[in-house]
Amino acid sequence: MQKFTTLTGIAAPMPLVNIDTDMIIPKQFLKTIQRSGLGKNLFDEMRYNQDGAEISDFVLNQPAYRKAEILVVGDNFGCGSSREHAPWALLDFGIRCVISTRFADIFFNNCFKNGILPIVLPQDAVDVVMADAGKGANARITIDLLSQTVTTSDGQIFGFAVDSHLKHCLINGLDDIGLTLEKAALIDAYETKTAMTRPWV
Repeated sequence: MQKFTTLTGIAAPMPLVNIDTDMIIPKQFLKTIQRSGLGKNLFDEMRYNQDGAEISDFVLNQPAYRKAEILVVGDNFGCGSSREHAPWALLDFGIRCVISTRFADIFFNNCFKNGILPIVLPQDAVDVVMADAGKGANARITIDLLSQTVTTSDGQIFGFAVDSHLKHCLINGLDDIGLTLEKAALIDAYETKTAMTRPWV
């Protein structure tokens, strides 16, 4: 999993509330178990017409936001079904951080397991960051996980809370498998001892 320490990038404003996982990646794209290739279908029903043509006024189709790495969204982002394809699609598009007032619990945890930082800020702070994101590609927002701060393009700074274990995992690029492999030496020692003391196991 890719490490996350600091990120300075374009933030796309999506002030919609209750964006659910089916809006993030519609159900017809859940057939794959591959984490790559889903980015082109991120927000598919909002990005494309039925004939496959782009909807020009959708934020990620606008030239200023095609390379966005941060999403600033409305309340209750990631609600609905628990599909892990939702963070896969965001990550494959290039989104590394999502800022909201509230996330659905399963989506929130799935983000950390896939290298995406979900940041919860109070509404007044989200309003400021949303407005800053609305300035376009020249307004770069900085996310610093080490200091737990969001800095707008004009220098306003907002602190955010993050669980220390989840922070450790993101900073070191550790998913569940990576966490297990951190204990590889202890696991090997246990298996060696078990083979000697209980060879029948």
